Amino acid sequence: MATDTLDNRTGRGGAQDLRRLLLDNGALSALVVLVAALALLSGDFLTTQNLLNVGVQAAVTAILAFGVTFVIVSAGIDLSVGSVAALSATVLAWSATSEGVPVWLAVLMAVATGIACGLVNGVLVSYGKLPPFIATLAMLSVGRGLSLVISQGSPIAFPDSVSHLGDTLGGRLPVPVLVMIGAGLLTALVLSRTYIGRSMYAIGGNEEAARLSGLRVKRQKLVIYALSGLFAAVAGIVLASRLSSAQPQAAQGYELDAIAAVVIGGASLSGGVGKASGTLIGALILAVLRNGLNLLSVSAFWQQVVIGVVIALAVLLDTLRRKAGAAPGAAGGEAGAGRKGPGAMKLAVAAVCLAAVIGAGYLLNPGSSGSAKSKLGMSLSTLNNPFFVQMKAGAQAEAKAEGIDLTVTDAQNDASQQANQIQNFTGSGMKSIIVNPVDSDAVGPAVRGANKADIPVIAADRGVNKAETATLVASDNAAGGRLAARTLAEKLGGKGRIAVLQGTAGTSVSRERGAGFTEGLKAYPGIEVVARQPADFDRTKGLDVMTNLLQSHPDVTGVFAENDEMALGAVKALGDRAGSAVAVVGFDGTPDGVKAVAAGTLYASVAQQPEELGRIAVRNAVLATRGKKPDSAVKVPVKVVTRENAAAFS
Repeated sequence: MATDTLDNRTGRGGAQDLRRLLLDNGALSALVVLVAALALLSGDFLTTQNLLNVGVQAAVTAILAFGVTFVIVSAGIDLSVGSVAALSATVLAWSATSEGVPVWLAVLMAVATGIACGLVNGVLVSYGKLPPFIATLAMLSVGRGLSLVISQGSPIAFPDSVSHLGDTLGGRLPVPVLVMIGAGLLTALVLSRTYIGRSMYAIGGNEEAARLSGLRVKRQKLVIYALSGLFAAVAGIVLASRLSSAQPQAAQGYELDAIAAVVIGGASLSGGVGKASGTLIGALILAVLRNGLNLLSVSAFWQQVVIGVVIALAVLLDTLRRKAGAAPGAAGGEAGAGRKGPGAMKLAVAAVCLAAVIGAGYLLNPGSSGSAKSKLGMSLSTLNNPFFVQMKAGAQAEAKAEGIDLTVTDAQNDASQQANQIQNFTGSGMKSIIVNPVDSDAVGPAVRGANKADIPVIAADRGVNKAETATLVASDNAAGGRLAARTLAEKLGGKGRIAVLQGTAGTSVSRERGAGFTEGLKAYPGIEVVARQPADFDRTKGLDVMTNLLQSHPDVTGVFAENDEMALGAVKALGDRAGSAVAVVGFDGTPDGVKAVAAGTLYASVAQQPEELGRIAVRNAVLATRGKKPDSAVKVPVKVVTRENAAAFS
């Protein structure tokens, strides 16, 4: 009987050890399941080049997340790291190029900028008594604004000596991965071997107890937020090095990815728990997921759904782990075993759900490496705009007619994300790549990678700088801007006061359309531009910005918006005055824009025929894959849509 009891305890102990191993390493278990599922679904996933791509794509998020780990462990939050990264990179590029500062000093200035932003956050939290959420939210806005002010909304070329941080060592090992590993080791050292690291855990566990124990909590928080700013600066430099330019709008939303990586890695938002290895695993989960979904040709819209579900499941695993660890009798015994069993079962169910989500996405989009069709990849700058949705529709229709497997991805106006997508296309055996650049300069390094792999690249709507493309299929944005200026000026009889609604600051399309419009107005000295304000190509922002402008300029007689969405927002703000007292001209010729022109509320729109642009881009990509040389440039003509010819465009 004694022997039987011993055997039972031994067996039960082994099962408990296995359960504990899984529960204590929920993020790692999720990563293993994710990698295994993607390896089964895509033959391109476990290639050496693709795994290196995953490392590069995880690097910036991981470096940001290491800095955020310090803050979250101490029960704080830092929403400013993305903006601080962009500001630091902008300071480096601006000082080294525009101001002629030695590169080494410019790098120090960039790092100092990050630390200074962190110190300001720390002061606001510690001495200003602001909640960390509010203090860092304010810095998010200030940092982004300063970045735009310094750069005047345009990307700044990065110094070549610093751009090597985005390259590889020996043509194989990516430098961003080495920087990520170094940052991770430093984070682990600070957290486990230093006084400030132990202070972070103490403050996060119980701030009042830490203060009563003799810790100078306020000073420690200054150091904690300064460290977060330092890591953000390093991440910004690495990101700009990859893109060969400092983008004022870079790293937007990266603060959320960084926080997600930390929490997925096992840290608690209530403080006192977290480690560097967990943060690294969290960043890798996000990078692996995005990479795998690209390889599986999952719809850009479904990708956002899948990523959100997986983040929720990963955090659920951590919650289950904590509940199991806090259960009475956790050290052993029947009570502990009884409490932990359901947790392990939920862990297994969550893992199955994770694999099921990926499998469901695959079934919804069955393109894979094993397809007999030729594979083309298409990276669009955004799908949050009807113009690019129409371009996608035209491309897909042409691909279907040609019997081509077309994968379309959404860069969400993020130059770094677009670089990742092109890397994924390059590593997954695409026969040709179509890219609609977020920024013509920033996409250059990724396209050069495709050039090295002998994959023809087709530029759509916007050109690619410092890289080879088989052809450029585009309307002339500058010519369209000049046409819009002439159309509006003639409607106003050559005299009037007008407002201009600009697109997203820093994007090449906004710069080109705006420059063309300004040039076109030079022929009409009687036209005065009373205001220029960005509305980010968004209808709601167009409504809000135009409403505000009407308060200070109620006598405007004309409006030019750099796309139809903003123009329609302006029409809404103008109300009955639109089409009668105020002429509004848009750009793109979208279905809603054409309807408004036909109704008379929108005076005109410069139509670019996006569906035709998408069709021609795919047609030329197919030619390139078949060894034929397409024309170096294919121009899709722009036309002015007015009430007289609107029916032809609808």
